[in-house]
Amino acid sequence: MISGKHYTADVATRTVPGHWEGDLFKGARNGSAVSTLVERTTRLVILTQMEGTDATSARQSFTKKLRHVPAILRKTLTYDRGKEMAEHERLAQRLAIRVFFADPHSPWQRGTNENTNGLLRQYLLKGMDLSAYTQREVNAIAQRLNTRPRKCLNFATPLEVYAELRSHAPIALGT
Repeated sequence: MISGKHYTADVATRTVPGHWEGDLFKGARNGSAVSTLVERTTRLVILTQMEGTDATSARQSFTKKLRHVPAILRKTLTYDRGKEMAEHERLAQRLAIRVFFADPHSPWQRGTNENTNGLLRQYLLKGMDLSAYTQREVNAIAQRLNTRPRKCLNFATPLEVYAELRSHAPIALGT
């Protein structure tokens, strides 16, 4: 398990894209969840409706979405120390990604994800049963967040910044 305090300068300064933060956004009585992935440089948000809140569901959810991200934009994933990341080694191997874990009581090591979860509360209210949402509905929420201008991006949207990165990336970037 690699601690978030061992970040490289690329991860810590957000100067190089491809570093993600992840979490489970849990619903009523922790019985349902939506997985959240946020890219640290572009602030691009990816949401996945989950089958459960266990480690297998988390691994499957993150794998399903991150496998569509080009490898050059899939370098690291930082997560909290929740038991739902017990299968992190399988995730890391399957996606060729390094997994970091935030130190206990250190939410700033995953600050982008914490902020995103706050934005998600505008759409997914505390105490809701999140299993009632379809993947299409959580995709629509992600689309709203990804087309929302951000001050930290000079009022560009995460989608615009991500698209710009992809358009200037080498051919090896893929799809």
